[in-house]
Amino acid sequence: MTFTPFTEYLKLEKNYSQHTVTAYENDLRSFSEFCEKEYEDANIINVHYVQIRNWIVSLVDNGLINATINRKISSLKTYYKYLLKTKQVEASPLAKHKALKTSTKIQVPFSEKEMDEVLGSVRFENNFEGIRNKTIIEMFYATGMRRSELINLKESDIDYTAKTIRILGKRNKERIVPLLHKLETQLKEYNTQRKQIDVSNIDELFLTAKGNKMYPNLVYRLINDYFSKASTKIKKSPHILRHTFATHLLNQGADLNAVKELLGHASLASTQVYTHNSLAELKNVYAKAHPRNKK
Repeated sequence: MTFTPFTEYLKLEKNYSQHTVTAYENDLRSFSEFCEKEYEDANIINVHYVQIRNWIVSLVDNGLINATINRKISSLKTYYKYLLKTKQVEASPLAKHKALKTSTKIQVPFSEKEMDEVLGSVRFENNFEGIRNKTIIEMFYATGMRRSELINLKESDIDYTAKTIRILGKRNKERIVPLLHKLETQLKEYNTQRKQIDVSNIDELFLTAKGNKMYPNLVYRLINDYFSKASTKIKKSPHILRHTFATHLLNQGADLNAVKELLGHASLASTQVYTHNSLAELKNVYAKAHPRNKK
């Protein structure tokens, strides 16, 4: 079964990234294969909810967590909404479906001490890769950008005159963040190294040692490696650096709406998750400052 019209709709009308479109298509193909195996019919346009429910049961039996299953069902929901919009079906089989319950896990950000140790005490090699890696960490911490945004960042997105960075986020939504002095200094050092490799056919700012575009696993590995030298936290990733950026701003009194704009969130509800992390700091300040808590 082909899903090309649907994937084209996601790309052209919804402005979804290729990565997201591929994930949606994989979920649909997975369900289609299940239907072909269990019901001898790979056409999932006219399925009933009972077939979807049986697929969910099979996913649970295969050890998938509820959050992953909810994401797969979300792909199906979007597909059936598209079929409704294009009048290929009269009702969605998922109209009354309720998402599986998931536990809310608070992402633990790095402390200011851990950030200072990584950027001030951890040794970075004095070569292209070492200077690039430090620049990437500075970039994450100074801007709160996503890993995909960093990978696709162009050299032309840095405006040294206006002291700004242009970030192209989800669904091609553009935002401008300030270029901090320390990051500017680090970028200039990196650019000196970058000019020594062949960059004639590539626009991206951050490159591999061979002059190719960075890839997700490499960015994840370098963050995990460097922060393993300064932090005992279980999760050490680019996304934790994004949490760290937001949490540290809120701890220092930044306005929630301002943080929302810097992160490129569509709604304030997405940003409010970071207030859980800043709440611990707020409690400490409250406990030390409130007269009724003083002995």
